[in-house]
Amino acid sequence: MKQKIILFSSALLLGVAGAGLAQTGPAQMNSAQTNPAQANPAQGGDPFLRGVPAQAAPVGVGTLNAAPAPINLTGVQNAAFGMPRSSQSGSVTRVVFDLPTGVSYTLTPTFTGLRLDIQGARVIPTVSGKLGDSVNEYRAGGGQATLVTPYPLSLTGGWKAAETTIGTGGRVLVLDFGASVTGGASAELSGQVRTVAQGTAPQTAVTQATVNQATVTPKSVPTPMTPAPVAVSPTLNPPAVLSVPRAVTTRPATTPPGDDVAPTPGGPLPPAPALPGANSETPSALSGQVAGTARGILLNPPRIGKNPGQTRVVLDLPPGTTYRIVPGGIGLRVELSGVSVIPMVAQNISPELRSWRAETTPGGATFTLLTASPTTARSGWRAQLLPPASGDLSRLAIDLSPALADLTPLLPQQKLLAAVPAIPAARGTAILALSASYVRPRVVLDPGHGGRDPGAVGAVVEKEIVLDVALRVAALLRAAGIDVALTRDSDRALDPVKNTDLNLRAKAGTPGTQLFVSIHANAMDARSALLGYGIETWWNPNHPLSSSLAALLQTNMINETGAFSRGLKNSQSLAVLRGSRIPAALIEIGYTSHPVDGLNLQDTNYRDRVALGIALGIREALVSGIVDGGAVGGAGK
Repeated sequence: MKQKIILFSSALLLGVAGAGLAQTGPAQMNSAQTNPAQANPAQGGDPFLRGVPAQAAPVGVGTLNAAPAPINLTGVQNAAFGMPRSSQSGSVTRVVFDLPTGVSYTLTPTFTGLRLDIQGARVIPTVSGKLGDSVNEYRAGGGQATLVTPYPLSLTGGWKAAETTIGTGGRVLVLDFGASVTGGASAELSGQVRTVAQGTAPQTAVTQATVNQATVTPKSVPTPMTPAPVAVSPTLNPPAVLSVPRAVTTRPATTPPGDDVAPTPGGPLPPAPALPGANSETPSALSGQVAGTARGILLNPPRIGKNPGQTRVVLDLPPGTTYRIVPGGIGLRVELSGVSVIPMVAQNISPELRSWRAETTPGGATFTLLTASPTTARSGWRAQLLPPASGDLSRLAIDLSPALADLTPLLPQQKLLAAVPAIPAARGTAILALSASYVRPRVVLDPGHGGRDPGAVGAVVEKEIVLDVALRVAALLRAAGIDVALTRDSDRALDPVKNTDLNLRAKAGTPGTQLFVSIHANAMDARSALLGYGIETWWNPNHPLSSSLAALLQTNMINETGAFSRGLKNSQSLAVLRGSRIPAALIEIGYTSHPVDGLNLQDTNYRDRVALGIALGIREALVSGIVDGGAVGGAGK
């Protein structure tokens, strides 16, 4: 389906530009010519600055009493930038821009996508929808173009850029986007890179002093140092083709995602610090009060501390303050009473905190924290009211991360699944006897890796954690009357040769078995580690019902854990799935390489919740007909 694109009239824009120039006096024009900093605002600090030949400023000729002479619109007015072309290969979205002669641009990776600031050309005003799986929106106008991505970008993670010359002799800017894409600006452009990208490198860890500090000035985005000028017009070798190649990563086509990620030298990123005195087994309180009598004191701006993968916000609250935390689709709202604030806004705080806003309300104030993903009562945030470190100001400390999941323990009754009825042993064949024997429905669970193959290594070792989860799932299913077969129940591989091992696992999914579920943990390399968090489920078209099974598993796991949902994936052919002859899915239960998600995988309550989600998804598939041979029976869901 073609994307609907709204284009504003270029003729109208040219007319407005011409009218503005005609009314500009010679003194104003001369002033612009003699002030290079104003003529080219991109100079002196923008990232990825690309130089261009100097443009002569247009000059209006004539007097106020005479009709103005025709204006020769050059440079910005005649050249146009925009209308990108896009293509999709697997999870990678490629966007291509034509580069008019004389155009220059800056690229700024941020936590919401990639911004292009254009000089030397008129940016065609455009708003379009999704360009691909990794570009949710394209917006352009006012000298800028923005490609909105579903994940934050770092200097080298989530995107890459290069220029090349196409067959017609024109130059193009080629941008690739994807969670597994790395590189940033190509090597040929690296000498010209300057950036103010958000969340690109591990920030200084939040220390206890961040929480204890009584007052602080509003935190601003740091300004990078300006490097010395460098040469322009780099020479690039043009690629053989402009379309996205089918193989977008070096990962073998038969292995699950994350299997090719080597352990990080020096170990994984440090785990995110916990709130002082916090208990992850208890949900954060949604409301509370500071002891004492409210005096309507003016609050200081919030204090911000940053760690890789997590941002901490601290509000200093005087005695008598009451608070209420309201999670929602765009972040958190903190409603305060008994205090006052000066209305203010701060933008581009971190990958986890896009902005915060303070507003006055009758009898108090509200702080709105705009986060990178939705929050719920038990996920996306943690909060703790701490006593004063000095003076009489208590501290409401709030941690923000889309990887923060529900780590509260399951109640005993939650670990009980409703029974699943037995099925006829002769299912699918003519039954000649007067009565048929019945057997329990059979499911294969495949804990990935084992033996000399550890899988992903980070905060946890994949082979150990997925076996632990598989055994928990098996216990839940067996108690519900389901026959469970495990491809391994100890630390061993099925075969020392990887391809043979994968094929043996897939062969367990044969007719007579209803479902096949492989359990894995994910990882990203150190450069992109902060981009990888959450749960995803893979399926291949090996069976018509595999996608439906994957959807049930993903939905139930997210419901039980509150983890970030990375959705369903099917862009890669996986040996363990394509070799199965029954409905099959592969689950990635979290990222061992992420400083917050790794802590989730270490937590036994989180693993209980993941196991329950998998078991509920399997049970729902069995009783609703998403199995080989049809529904198992009429058991209640």
